[in-house]
Amino acid sequence: MAEHEQTADNRQEIVRDGAEKIKGIFSTQTVAKVGTGTTQRKTIQKTYWNVEELDDGEVSVQPLNRNYVPSGPKRNVPRDDFLTKFNPEPEFYISTVYPAIKEMDGAIVRGEKHRERGAAYSAEFEYQQAMAIDEENVRANFGLGLTYLDRGDQVKANDIFERLVGLEAAFDTEHKHLFNDFGINMRKNKMYDQALRYYLRAEELVKNDEHLFHNIARCYFEKGNVEECKKYLLKSLEVNPKLDASLKFWAFLKGRGLVAEGEGPNAAAGGVGDKPKGGSAGVNLDAVREDGEPKTGDNGAPKKPASSAPIKLD
Repeated sequence: MAEHEQTADNRQEIVRDGAEKIKGIFSTQTVAKVGTGTTQRKTIQKTYWNVEELDDGEVSVQPLNRNYVPSGPKRNVPRDDFLTKFNPEPEFYISTVYPAIKEMDGAIVRGEKHRERGAAYSAEFEYQQAMAIDEENVRANFGLGLTYLDRGDQVKANDIFERLVGLEAAFDTEHKHLFNDFGINMRKNKMYDQALRYYLRAEELVKNDEHLFHNIARCYFEKGNVEECKKYLLKSLEVNPKLDASLKFWAFLKGRGLVAEGEGPNAAAGGVGDKPKGGSAGVNLDAVREDGEPKTGDNGAPKKPASSAPIKLD
């Protein structure tokens, strides 16, 4: 059965017959005039695009770079306009695009394996190989930045930071784990201003993420701004009143005498006044990752904090 979608003024705009959504490599052509007078001639320029039809009927298009991998900003095109102006290029995908993507992804995977085993220079080489194909690849940029942070090379890490903070794709949900690791490692390398700028940029693009708010609070604390720290910590607990990392952080602030009597939402609104499990005296924030997930040992079991350890942030 055909599926009909109509606009608000009842004009039929999309007719679907159950076929799969549009996806793949397509091209467009533009004609340009070169030269003047009798020497003027026309040239045809062909541009390749990575294409995916969206649920609303529009089509997302992303250009291929000079190495023929999808790179750069995406834009949406109305389906009717797309069908008029774009031409499918299935053979070009098989012969050119797929091998380039495979080469780049292979370098990234090798880089990640090298970094996991502490081979920083081998990891750097592989990530740079990937970025030679696509300098805006998010996984390669994060991996290279984390490698520099592992080595304590703040100058090179800052160069990567400047690139990542300008890439909206870096803050997509699919890259959340890398995003968290990079921000936390910047802070641990005492790059507080960069980490804060990075997280505040993410706040513009990511809505109501309790882990993001928690990490912003950590950055403000490291910079000595307790009021902004508490503000973002409470925002974290408003989104998720049971987030263990933020509850422990609040207990830490109370233990330091940095929370006024009655400050914070009441128990019904967020339960911030409650002590985290085990009481505040034994809180060890090292037992909780800053993205909210529990840390685990080699066997996958949660690491147990020492019961007599004082509350500490690092």
